[in-house]
This record gives sequence, structure tokens and C-alpha cells, in this order.
Amino acid sequence: MFQKSIHKLLKGSLFVLSCICFTALPVRGHDLIPKPESVTFMPGKAFLLKEGMTLSYDAESEPLARYLAETLGKSTGFNFHMKEGGRKGLVLRTDSEKSTRPEGYELKVTSSRIEITGHDPAGTFYGIQTLLQLLPEAVYSRELQRGVSWEVPQVQISDAPERPWRGMMLDVARYFFDKEFVKKYIDMMAMYKLNKLQFHLIDDSGWRLEIKKYPRLTEMGAWAKTGTHPMGGYYTQEDMREIIAYAQLRGVEVIPEIEFPAHMLSAVVAYPWLSCTGIQHQLPLQHFISRDLLCLGKESSYRFLSDVLDEVCTLFPSPYVNIGGDEAVYTEWEKCPECQRVRKEQGLEKTSDLQGYLTNVVADMMAAKGKTVTGWEEILLRGDVSQPLVGMFWHHASDTVKIAGTPHKAVLIPSSHFYFDFPESSTPGEVKGATWLPPVSLEKVYSLDVPDYSPSSCVLGVEACFWSDQFIHGTLLQEIPYLNENRSENYAEYFSFPRLLALSEVAWCKSAGRDFSDFRSRMKTHYRRLDGKGCNYRVPEPIVTRLEEDEKGYTFELETPVAGASIHYTLDGSYPTFRSPEYAEAVTVADKNDFKAITVVSPRHFSLPLYYEPDYSGYEAFGKYVASWKPEDISSDGSAWRFDCSGKITGNGSYRLAFVPLKDSASFHVKEVRLYKRGELLAAAAADQMVEEDGALVFPLTVELFEAGTPLYIEAFLSADETADLSGHVFVRQN
Repeated sequence: MFQKSIHKLLKGSLFVLSCICFTALPVRGHDLIPKPESVTFMPGKAFLLKEGMTLSYDAESEPLARYLAETLGKSTGFNFHMKEGGRKGLVLRTDSEKSTRPEGYELKVTSSRIEITGHDPAGTFYGIQTLLQLLPEAVYSRELQRGVSWEVPQVQISDAPERPWRGMMLDVARYFFDKEFVKKYIDMMAMYKLNKLQFHLIDDSGWRLEIKKYPRLTEMGAWAKTGTHPMGGYYTQEDMREIIAYAQLRGVEVIPEIEFPAHMLSAVVAYPWLSCTGIQHQLPLQHFISRDLLCLGKESSYRFLSDVLDEVCTLFPSPYVNIGGDEAVYTEWEKCPECQRVRKEQGLEKTSDLQGYLTNVVADMMAAKGKTVTGWEEILLRGDVSQPLVGMFWHHASDTVKIAGTPHKAVLIPSSHFYFDFPESSTPGEVKGATWLPPVSLEKVYSLDVPDYSPSSCVLGVEACFWSDQFIHGTLLQEIPYLNENRSENYAEYFSFPRLLALSEVAWCKSAGRDFSDFRSRMKTHYRRLDGKGCNYRVPEPIVTRLEEDEKGYTFELETPVAGASIHYTLDGSYPTFRSPEYAEAVTVADKNDFKAITVVSPRHFSLPLYYEPDYSGYEAFGKYVASWKPEDISSDGSAWRFDCSGKITGNGSYRLAFVPLKDSASFHVKEVRLYKRGELLAAAAADQMVEEDGALVFPLTVELFEAGTPLYIEAFLSADETADLSGHVFVRQN
């Protein structure tokens, strides 16, 4: 009786429990992500996976057959009869004539057999990933799942990627992730057919790769002193070989990123003679871009690069080596007599042209080893470069016009769409992320217009970035080893998923075939797959299918964006919880801002609420909304009101900061405003620079030395008559 009661309780549960109980949902073949090029479902009896079934393969597919047997075995508990050269059961083979395009595959399922034919091993692997998506979602569980009918519908699929470069950049330099997490991240990339991992191993705050000839790089450059527990870590060369082999089986190419001439303070900490000044530094505990550059006037600098890159090229089989090259500030080169000597000897007009000179030296060095240099777009825009390179265009996708007609290639990484360290929304309560650009929603990722690939095109494909510099903004996201916490890994996954799935479809599919509403519909069952893989993700808010206003108020109709999840809501403006009323039908409320609703996957995993931002359209002439002040922010003792303006000031240039009181401003004054980057003053304006426009007090600010990824805040000195009860808004506009 007790067991029956418990069974009945679990069956009626509203939630997917944290241990991930997979209820049987119908297999929905049209839920495949990325969407295959050609899918034909056929009537008839489904293929049923069984214990002891034959798993056949040719010699080239043997490692993948063992991968498939291990993957299926975890959730099904089945053992397979492995047979080379067989033609029964599950069949894997490589045949470049049957599947004619690189990384392509043919998948055919009948009631008695499944055959996957890849153009190459990567194609066979992608066919396996599609097969797994055709099985019940429980196949992704890391534990044995009982009572599941492991059926695959009869189908024929012909598929191949549209673009050869489908990448993710993982930043382990700002914050170190151990090799097991890196392998998991690779596994998740491969699950959605991404094929390039740009491994950001070097930055100001950490050197993460063992270099035998320069042991201090990891002895000193990998560890920040934070007290009793140094923060950091690095990969031994043996660790890296393990990561590379793990990725190779999954069709992922690991591309090392060794940053220079900037973003290499970690190397300067280990070997101060690498810089122009020779000053001994410490690894930073807060994110910033060091002004120290690799000195180009010393022979020892070139010998260091040659030695490091020799070991890198030996270790990494990728034909690419990424040299970074972004955000160099040339102040030290300007002051260094040895660097200026080189500039003159090379007949270079500007100091910045020294970067092009260095890029040429390294590109020639790498070409001699059969490697192609890649780097951020700056490597193509700082002086003439003779060797064909691949630039990672992170400012604007349209900037690729700058390399039209050259032998260079481009990968699109526009920060506005593909920087996954930005939050998905501006909803209050959103997880802290980068703020120097607006949020990047799932739909925005999906919306990037990418040209279809052709060998004559300069664009090879796309890549997204997960930067980890938020961990060194003084937040408390770092793991606590002795508590065995993994909060930083959960944070990285929360920011990567589900946006990585949108990236995968942008990368894999032709532009004309993409439709966000269709993609969002297919996404519904993939959250369950991510649960099975033990992958944290941002739960999407409920989808508003209808919002109408009439004399009664606002009527909402909603649907859940996650298969099997429920929606819970409140009507008083408060945040709902999993114990709030469950949504079942349309809801009417007097003020739409009083309606809040969340998607609940489990009591411990739910979304932010639906949120409607206040309407500032009446203030468009003043620019973007930044902050609001209240009477208590106006101080009689002359102290400053401080507010964040990250994401509103987005680069160097001239800006106008407008203070707009909500009442008569006669008694309201702003004595001075100051713009800070961390604790560094960037710009200021006093009352004598202020102008009055339409009741607003407007201050000019000229911004120089802007650093992407660094928080900005403003201090404003407000005053008013003692009797004044003033509040208002602040707006900013770039001239």
C-alpha cells in the first residue's frame, strides 16, 4: 500500500526532480538541432534497440562504434555485440562517395537496421548525434533508465554543415577550469555539431599551459595570490594531450590561443625581461588590460616566442595557432628606445605598425611549420600582413569588408550577438554578467545574418565566446575546493546554454532556412537532454502567446518553453515561486506590470519572471536610460550619488549625460559628474560645462582608454533646496 501511494504521488508530481526522472514523451523527430538539411520520415514499425544487438563498423569507424556502445550503455544498460565488417543491427561506416561533403552523413533507419554513413569520421560522429536525438530523451541520462522503450522512427536523413568553422571560445585564462570540465564542455559542443574550440590559454591574469623550457610561466604565471588559497591552475602537456584526444574523437579541433603582444602580463610576471620596462609585477585579482607589451627591441623576445610556439606546435595537431593580438595599447612601445629603433629600421610610419611587423614575423615562423595564424581582427588591421591569416571579427560582422580582395579569411564573432558572458536579459535578478553591451538574448544569437559559405567567400563561419573575466571582478563565483563546490562551472554552463544551441544552428544551416519560432519550438525537448547530461542552463521565461488590453485590463495567454515544465504566477507584482498558483488558462490583470510568471522545471531550477521594462520612450531625445534617483540620493553634505553605467557607455568618444527631474528643476542642481573605470577616473564635467535643455541638466563627457569588459560607474554630486522632494532619471547619448 505504501509503495502504491508513493508511486501515485510521484506520478502526479508537478516537477522534474533534481535526479532527472524521464517520463515517456513521444519521439519528435522534427525537434532535431541543428536542423538537418533533408529529413524524410517513413511509415512503419519503429526500430527497437535491444540487449545484445549487433553494432557493426568498418575499420575507420571502430573508435566511434565503441563511443556509441558506451554512450548507449549508460542509460539503456545494454551490452552490444561488436563486429567489424558486419551489416546487421547498428551499422557505422565511412564512405566519401555515398556521403560526398566534408563532415556530412547519411542516416537510414528501418524497422530492422540503422545505418550511419559518414563522409569522414566527423560525419559519422554527427550521424550518431542525430541518432541520439531521435531516441527518447532518457538516452542522455548518466544513469540506468528502466521502463523505457528505446524506439527510433523510420527515417532517412541526408545532412552536412553549411560552414566549415563552427566554434566556441572557452576562456580558461581569466579563470581556470580543470580538464574534466573542459572535456564536458567539448562533449556539449560536439553534441550540437560544433567543431572548433578556441582555447584561450593566456591572458594578463593567468598562463595555463605547461611550457617545458620556461617553467616559471606556470610556477608563477598560473597562480594569483589570494591569501591562504592561491587561485589558478594550469594544464600539463599530458593533460593537454588527453583533452586533444578526447576532442578529436568527437570531431572537435582544439586551437591554442597564445596571446601577445598584449594580454600577456602573466608571462611578464614570470619573466620581467619580456616587457619594455623589466618591472616585476604580480598577477591581478581584478580584471584590467595591462599596458605592458612584449618588447620588440630585444632578441630574447623573439627567441621566447619561437621556443613557446615550437612546443605549442608539437603539442597541438590543429593547423591553426591563435596569437590573440587584440587591445594593445602602444604607450610602452612609444617610450621604448629599442622598439623605436626597430620601427625605424623596418621603415614603419607609426608605432602601431610594429604589431603588423610582429604578426608577419610569427606568421612566417608558423608557415614554416605548416600552420596558419589566426587572431582577433586587430592582427589584420595594424600594418600590412603578407601571410594569409584568419581574423576573428569581434566588433562588427560587417567589418569583414576590410579584408575583401585579400587572401585573408574571417570568422564572425560579433560581441553584440556571440559574447556569452553577457546576460540574456535585463530583468532584475538576472545573474551578474558583462555589461559593456546590452544583453544577448537567445533570439538575438539566432538572428545573426551570416552569409552562406563558398570557397571564394572570405567568411569561414562563426564562433561564440565565453569569457570568464567576471570571476575577477571581486564577485564570489569561484568554487570553494574544500566544500567541493562547482558554482563557477554552473555559472559557465548557465551562460552558455541554451545559447550554444542557437549558435549551432546558425553555424550549421543555410541562412534562408532559419526561423526562430520553429527553433524555439524544437528547443522544448532539448532542455530535458541537457538535464540528462548534467548540464546547467538558463531556464527560459514563459512564452506569451497572446497579450490583449481592454476595459478589464490585460489578458495573458502563456505556454511553457520547456517540455514537461509548469508555469506559476502572481498577480500583485511579487516574484512567484514553485508554490505560487499554477497557470492553467488565460489570466487577466489590471496592470501588466503586476503579472509575474515563471517556468518551473523543478523546485530548484526555474526561470526569472516575465518582466516589462518601464516606458522611457518620451525621453528618446536624451538617449538611453541609465539610472533613476530618489530624494534620499540628494545629499546636503556634498557626498556623491553613485550608479552603474556599464553597457551604456560602450567605447571611446563624446557623450552627453542628461539629468531629467520629474518636477520643476529650479531648486535642483548637479555640481559635478565623474566617470570611473574601476577606481580610475576616465572623464569628468563640472557645473560650468553644463547646459540646460528642455528642463534637463546636460553634461558633456569625453571618454578615452575605454576597456571592454570593465565595469563603469558614475558619481554625481546632487543638491537641492531642503524643502525639495525631487526624483528623476539619467540618460546618456553618444554624439
